[in-house]
Amino acid sequence: MPRSYVVTGGGRGVGRAVAERLAATGATVVVMERDADALGWLAGHPAADRLVAVVGDAGDERVAERAAELAERAAPLNGWVNNAAVFRDAALHSTSADAVVDLIGQNLRPAVVGAAVAVRRFLAAGTGGAIVNVSSHQAHRPVSGALPYSTAKAAVEGLTRALAVEYGRHGIRANAVALGSIATERHADFLAAQEPTQAEWIDAELTRLHPVGRIGRADEVAEAVLYLLSPAASFINGVTLPVDGGRAVLGLDPEAR
Repeated sequence: MPRSYVVTGGGRGVGRAVAERLAATGATVVVMERDADALGWLAGHPAADRLVAVVGDAGDERVAERAAELAERAAPLNGWVNNAAVFRDAALHSTSADAVVDLIGQNLRPAVVGAAVAVRRFLAAGTGGAIVNVSSHQAHRPVSGALPYSTAKAAVEGLTRALAVEYGRHGIRANAVALGSIATERHADFLAAQEPTQAEWIDAELTRLHPVGRIGRADEVAEAVLYLLSPAASFINGVTLPVDGGRAVLGLDPEAR
């Protein structure tokens, strides 16, 4: 059966891996991304005819509605992945409360907007659907210096549970994945900006924090998201699935050393 999906923040990293994995199933995938330069890979992709780019802010309801419209033109909307995030933090002792709240909103608003548009479309179609929100281990175990991000991700997980309760009876499932450290372009750029000895130390520390002995890959996250969107997960609703190699259960403090 033809189906379509929307993936926000789909130009790079985890979002791109999710979009490519969904496209590999034969579905049409609308890739939302605020940075047009991050969408250059779509044109040369083997599934280019089923990958649709939408440039804009995932927190803008008009942009999200446009993405939903394009998805439904191709096939019934089956799922929505709220992956877009802003990695910028601030401390309460040195930044105004308004600025901190704004940063929290920049990470929370896209998930709320995406969920709102998806729910409306699912209800109008009468077919149900699935939402997957991308969260972080920091929702439960914050890292020092990341207050706005960890606060927003905790709210995203609360949103996930509320959506599950509110709309489950309409055949709409909402789940989340809570990620550990994942090897993405952003992570590679971060390491490249360090002195070699510091980069080696960071790599060793991240290995220590994850019981599987390494950080994750974006394709591993994509597989988990695909599962939660699929009929195989039809009785899974309102959960936050750790995709973190055991980082959360080990619970080591990255600041301890």
